[in-house]
Amino acid sequence: MASFNKVILLGNLTRDPEVRYTPKGSAVCDLGVAVNRQYTLDSGEKREEVTFVDVVLWSRLAEIAGEYLKKGRPVFIEGRLQLDTWDDKQSGQKRSKLRVIGETMQLLGGRPPGTGGGSEGGEEARASRGKTTPPPKPAAGGESDDDEIPF
Repeated sequence: MASFNKVILLGNLTRDPEVRYTPKGSAVCDLGVAVNRQYTLDSGEKREEVTFVDVVLWSRLAEIAGEYLKKGRPVFIEGRLQLDTWDDKQSGQKRSKLRVIGETMQLLGGRPPGTGGGSEGGEEARASRGKTTPPPKPAAGGESDDDEIPF
């Protein structure tokens, strides 16, 4: 029986990324992403619901997020779900939290001020089996083709 665990998120950061390092020196980044869903009721009233998702990035991907992402910035993340469970020390109750472990990230929109370049497309970083690739440099003309965005 095959096992599938794949998540795709497209949303905006709800807070600045928090990068820290494990005792062995691996970078870990915690960030929050808000994803929106817009729909219309039978009455014609438009509604929007927002879901807040906690994301964890590791290694070079974590460092890239800490360097380039800021609160409010749009981001595209592919990864997997992970359920963490623990006993609450204060109440003694079992607690759990579902979060996304990011494996691929694409920065959307233009570069934030002060990072150089003026590219409007996305920079992409991938993590695969412990390997990561930094975002590509902007094209020589400094322009990007919106058709390159995979959605």
